[in-house]
Amino acid sequence: MEQISNTPATKAALKTTLTGIIVSLVLAIIKALGGIFGNSYALIADAIESTTDIITSSLLYVGLTWSSKPADKEHPYGHGKAEALIALGIALALVIAAVIIGIESVHNIRTPHKSPKAFTLLILGGVILTKEILYRYVIKTGNEINSGAVKADAFHHRSDAITSGAAFIGITIGLWGGPGYEVADDWAALLAGVIIIINAYIIARPAIGELLDEELEPQLNEQVRKLAAEVPGVEFIEKCYIRKMGLKSHADMHVWVNKNLTVEQGHTIAHAVEDHIQEQLPQFAIINIHVEPAGVVH
Repeated sequence: MEQISNTPATKAALKTTLTGIIVSLVLAIIKALGGIFGNSYALIADAIESTTDIITSSLLYVGLTWSSKPADKEHPYGHGKAEALIALGIALALVIAAVIIGIESVHNIRTPHKSPKAFTLLILGGVILTKEILYRYVIKTGNEINSGAVKADAFHHRSDAITSGAAFIGITIGLWGGPGYEVADDWAALLAGVIIIINAYIIARPAIGELLDEELEPQLNEQVRKLAAEVPGVEFIEKCYIRKMGLKSHADMHVWVNKNLTVEQGHTIAHAVEDHIQEQLPQFAIINIHVEPAGVVH
């Protein structure tokens, strides 16, 4: 059996994940130092969000490696569900980060403090640009290989850009307004926490659907049915169920053929259907086909 971990899709996923870890590490250090010396909790909160980026991207790297392991006796369908579990872990980490940011923001709003320093805006401007570029790079890979976990990682990078944008606005208001507007920085951090929780839901919803074997892509189901119907000898597609397993998909189908065909002929048609679908849609690792005699009521 092919070692899925060596496929271009997995290599691309691991490459983007490693890039995200390195970039997030550098940005977390810069933001933390900028927040401490620039008297900005919004920037420190942003550094916390970047730190969760590092943790979740590291988990994703491990998860992708694990989910790419080939099927074995204990896991006949492979280890792809690990990818969805990692996506849920990323969403949970985002929620935890948002709660920490929210608690500290409320504390700082109630506690008088100095205004942030102007140089923090330069740091945030660079962070926003870097993270948005990273988001586009990672989401492009996630869409190309149809990986929910990689897409989740991309949204995590965008949430980092969003928190930086909120911090930028809060600090600008604090500097522009002068005394009495210092808390704008903390309100910005609080708003960023809310946005992070929304992103966590966006990440978690499809991951839960994958774990529960929901029909996540109706249009893919229609495409598979159409391809199967193109094979000579196929009279009707009665059932078609698709489940996602990490970077791969699995299908279960009921195909009607002429009831007068031999078992061997029906078997040949089933293999032709499988080959045709996998040729056009290589993301399908396994296609289980049950051949039915057309016109026979079950």
